[in-house]
Amino acid sequence: MTQPTLIRRDGRHLAIALNLAAGHVPVLPLRTGKGPFGNCPDCTGNACGGRPNMKTPGPCVCPRPCHAWAAATIDPRVLTSPAWATAWRGAGAVGYHPGGAGVTVVDLDAADAVAWARTTLPPTRVVATTRGEHWIYRGAMRSANKVRPGVDIKSAMSYARWRGPGTGLMTPLPLAVLTLVEREESTPAREAVDSSTPTRWDRSVATGCRHTPAFVRTGLDTGIGRITACREQGAGTAAYGAARFLAARHTACPGPCGLDAIAEELIAAAVSVGVPAPYAHRCVTNGMNAALGAVA
Repeated sequence: MTQPTLIRRDGRHLAIALNLAAGHVPVLPLRTGKGPFGNCPDCTGNACGGRPNMKTPGPCVCPRPCHAWAAATIDPRVLTSPAWATAWRGAGAVGYHPGGAGVTVVDLDAADAVAWARTTLPPTRVVATTRGEHWIYRGAMRSANKVRPGVDIKSAMSYARWRGPGTGLMTPLPLAVLTLVEREESTPAREAVDSSTPTRWDRSVATGCRHTPAFVRTGLDTGIGRITACREQGAGTAAYGAARFLAARHTACPGPCGLDAIAEELIAAAVSVGVPAPYAHRCVTNGMNAALGAVA
């Protein structure tokens, strides 16, 4: 009689991790209770300097899964290495780095939060969790906790627990999610404004555009006006909206349409009223990608 094969827990989690990594999703082992493994003695207190993909880059070359989300990788040689074996043996779950996979997870941790999402956010891929749902959108952004009751945003510099592929079609990151964290991010010191001059849109960069220069400039000037009118808050949202609207006008053009130059002007407008340059760039890029159906 054939005996059933017993699959060790570390083998099951590692198999899931390798499958995700093959799909370009950076993964890491999580402890029982879904927390990351603690740093090794050499990395305790960030004594090693941190990993290069953390907020403060450092020289860490530790082979172990230290530094939580920053250790996430798609390299099967690292995932199956002896240095990671102990962590896999003690793992209770598989984690992944949403921002590294180019997605954003809206973590809805209560029934009221799920109800809010269903009436506020556009449909996308949904993954059931123990207490609520993960809504996953295509496109990365800044992570933030408690953006509203029972709602966390997990994307850049964060990790999420893998709970399966979910159901539904993944859709582009919407303005409604970007807006949840904009107020916190769009209040830099005024002296930090980048005053570089952007490339101006003209026919020389739009040889395949089907629109007249007057049509494009009118739309662009209108978008810039809406952005620069938001001097206290909302400029990032306005930049996203303007980029999405303008890019949508060019979906039927044979191209090129000079969208890079248009984006530079929108980014410069947002920066001029105090939006941090990296965030302005993300808002405009996500807006254009939402209109063009591209992966952010």
